Amino acid sequence: MTILVTASTGNLGRLVIDSLIARGADPASIVAGARDTAKASAFADLGVRVTELDYDRPDTVTAAVAGVDAVLLISGSEVGRRVDQHKAVIDAAKDAGVAKLVYTSAPKATTSDLVLAPEHKATEELIAASGVPAVILRNNWYIENYAGDLAQAAATGVLVASVGDGRVAAASRADFADAAAVALLEDGHLGEVYELGGDVAWNYADLASAIAEVSGRPVEYRALSTEEHASALENAGLDAGTIGFVTALDAGIRDGALAETDGTLARLIGRPTTPLVEGLRAVA
Repeated sequence: MTILVTASTGNLGRLVIDSLIARGADPASIVAGARDTAKASAFADLGVRVTELDYDRPDTVTAAVAGVDAVLLISGSEVGRRVDQHKAVIDAAKDAGVAKLVYTSAPKATTSDLVLAPEHKATEELIAASGVPAVILRNNWYIENYAGDLAQAAATGVLVASVGDGRVAAASRADFADAAAVALLEDGHLGEVYELGGDVAWNYADLASAIAEVSGRPVEYRALSTEEHASALENAGLDAGTIGFVTALDAGIRDGALAETDGTLARLIGRPTTPLVEGLRAVA
């Protein structure tokens, strides 16, 4: 079976290829799709085939998908443009008769009010309409998303957010990469929609304690209202669009968009998910 990993030079894609090989995939059966193939030279050294794949250039997508059996569609990072980018991969997979399409979506994508959910919902709908056999991986937050908070709180002793007591069932990128590798390699997952999250849903007081443990200094969680948070971000020089996006994310977390976890990720990968402190230490 030949497996194409899109966005292979990104933080998640690299880990997926590592996991595929660690789980016994022949490097020669893996195709690493990359916008800049020079950045994928380390894969070529392992025997992985590297091919150009740019979501914004459908001709490269069509060429990359041709002849492969399974495709991992890693969601794009350009918010507002992702649906069209993903559609290029879905259309190419349908035309090529791909036997399995795995997509990295967002928690409760079809029903969530999270500001990031609509593009994932639209993508899931495109996949369903295409008829391509698929596995949907609704990934919760990556612990690595908190690198900036870790650095700032370690420097100032304060973690600031407007999430209230909202909880996050985060796991490491490596955990989610392992889940993608399992979905690609194993039979029995077609048609499944997996809600994936860490074993523990923690709140921001827990996050502050974890940062304190990693940084070696006390850290206080300062809970702000949405209005107070927006004002603080404005004073820090952020533009209105970014302020709206950040506060909307925090509102989603406050309202429980990332709080649910039922152990599906751990069961899928065959081990416990990465604890918060351990994940933050890796980031630090």
